Amino acid sequence: MKQAEIRSDIAWATPEKVVIHGLDLCEDIVGKIDFGQMAFLQLFARLPDERELRMFNAMMVILVEHGITPSSLATRMTYAGAPEAVQAAVAAGLLGLGSVFVGSLDNAARLLQESMPDPHNADIDALARTIVEDYRARREILPGLGHPFHKPVDPRAPALFKVAQETGYDGPYIRLMTAIGRQAERKLDRALPVNVTGAMAAVASEMGIQWRICRGLAVAARAVGLVGHILEEMRQPLATALYLRTEHEASAHLVPHEERDGR
Repeated sequence: MKQAEIRSDIAWATPEKVVIHGLDLCEDIVGKIDFGQMAFLQLFARLPDERELRMFNAMMVILVEHGITPSSLATRMTYAGAPEAVQAAVAAGLLGLGSVFVGSLDNAARLLQESMPDPHNADIDALARTIVEDYRARREILPGLGHPFHKPVDPRAPALFKVAQETGYDGPYIRLMTAIGRQAERKLDRALPVNVTGAMAAVASEMGIQWRICRGLAVAARAVGLVGHILEEMRQPLATALYLRTEHEASAHLVPHEERDGR
C-alpha cells in the first residue's frame, strides 16, 4: 500500500531563502510586518486587513499579563530552581493554563460555536436560557463567566467588546455570550460577569477561529508575559523568598511551642 505524501503548506526553505505562506521571509516579512500580523498569517495563511489586525491584536494583548498568578509563580519558581533553562520556566507556567486559569477560552468558544453553528436568525435570548438551564441541570460551571478577583465586572471584557464594536465584530456570538451572562445572573441571583476568556471566545468566534485552537491563542499570549516575569525575576527575585516563607509558615504547626518561641 502506497503511503500518503508527507507535506506542509505553511513554509519551505532552501539554503538561500525561507518562504512562509507564499511570502519571502527576508524580502516580504522582516522589517515590514509586525508580530500580530505574523501570528495572523500563521493562523489564516494570509495577512490581515486593518480592522482584522486591530481586533486580533486587541484579543492577543489582553491576556499577556495579569500580575502574580499561578502561571507566573510556576515560571518564577522553576527559573529559581533551573536558571539555565529559561524555556523550562516558560513551559512550567504554560502547563497550568487549564479550565480555571486562561485555558477556559476554548471551553467558552466551544460552547458558543456548538450551541450556535448557524448564527443567522438565531433567537439569542431563548438560546441563552436553554444553555443556562442545561448547565444548571448538569451542575456544571458555565465557561467564560465570573472571576474570583474582578467583581462585579471584569474590565477586560467591555474593553475588548468596545474594540469589537469599533471594528465591526460586534456580532451574534458576542450577543450570545452577554445574554448567557445575563441569564446566569438572573437564575443564580449573583454577579457573574462575562470574563476575559468569555469575551475572547466570543471575539474569536466572530473572527471564524475554531474553538479547538483557541487555547493556543491564550498560550501564545501568556508566553510573552511569562518571559517578562523571568526578566523581572533576574533583576528582582521573589521566588526564593516565597518558597522560604511558605516552607516556614506551612511547617510552623509542627514545631513545639517552646522551640518556636525560643524557649
